Amino acid sequence: MSHMGSNLFSFPNPVNEKAARTVAFVVMLVAVFTLASSSYWLLAVLSYGFIARVATGPTLSPLGRLASSVIAPAFGPERPVPGPPKRFAQGMGAVITTSAAVAALAFGDHTLADGLLVMLILAAGLESLVGLCVGCHVFRLLMRAGLVPETVCEECANIWTRPGASSVGR
Repeated sequence: MSHMGSNLFSFPNPVNEKAARTVAFVVMLVAVFTLASSSYWLLAVLSYGFIARVATGPTLSPLGRLASSVIAPAFGPERPVPGPPKRFAQGMGAVITTSAAVAALAFGDHTLADGLLVMLILAAGLESLVGLCVGCHVFRLLMRAGLVPETVCEECANIWTRPGASSVGR
């Protein structure tokens, strides 16, 4: 049973960037709809998705499963990227959406929830539309500051010097 649990609570490494960008695109759309319609209950759905993806990768996330098994493969070969920064980015999304859900649903603070939704829309939009992962860059900065050990993601330690790596935030 513990072996099954260790498989369940794991995160893929590497991650197919096409699947990550697909998830980000759907998150962006749902967040825009939530903001435009004040359907704050959708924050609970978004929050669940992020928490599920942090804990299990795509395993317990219906959107993650659809993106990795169906949608991303339709866009051709995988584009592998390191998993730890993507997991960290999912964790940031979990904090933002959970905070927004608590603000809106528990405290009725729609202004705070809307501000957090705008942050989510910007981050998910950058990821999905231009391939800029804000959480990945924060992860890199934390590695540079020594707050995330290089052993967490040895490939990440050199990823920013590879050809084609984004220079944004350097």
